[in-house]
Amino acid sequence: MTDDFVIRAVRGDEWEKVKELRLGALRDPAAAVAFLETLEGALSQDDAYWQRRAAGAAEGRGARQFVAEAGDGSWVGSVTVLIEAQGATDFFGEVIEQQQGHVVGVFVRPEQRGSGLVERLFDAGLEWAWSLEEPATERVRLFVHEDNARAEAFYRRYGFEATGVLIPLETGAKEREYVVVRPAGAVG
Repeated sequence: MTDDFVIRAVRGDEWEKVKELRLGALRDPAAAVAFLETLEGALSQDDAYWQRRAAGAAEGRGARQFVAEAGDGSWVGSVTVLIEAQGATDFFGEVIEQQQGHVVGVFVRPEQRGSGLVERLFDAGLEWAWSLEEPATERVRLFVHEDNARAEAFYRRYGFEATGVLIPLETGAKEREYVVVRPAGAVG
């Protein structure tokens, strides 16, 4: 049952759990296509990297990571929302046209998939993004790999709409990701 889990924001001192969950996600064959980071790259990072990552996802207005925590303290899922400021440049060099959230790092352990936890994680992440003011978040976007039909179907059910924008990945293969958005006030 999804009621057996607490959905909450990470704390800055939980870097070891942040690291463990991320490595678990990168080891999962079904989830690895959803991350731009590789397992090898993540394993090469030192503790200071993971400490900075956890602190950045726990505090401030620029990012927030939400986790699904089981009664025994283990983490079974996560969603991170980055805030992208209007007028800034994104990681593709494109100017951001409006204040927006950007969902990244979506992962639920295989034994919990289909349980409703991803919805609860998205609810927490988007509620946080919509709660920001001055400037207010106008939309939330995310990228979904063209071969990730399960995730794409969830995003559609959750109120995200295709933009028609495709982003080529720098993997050397002819892989792409679709950009999908959910405007403020959309019902999912």
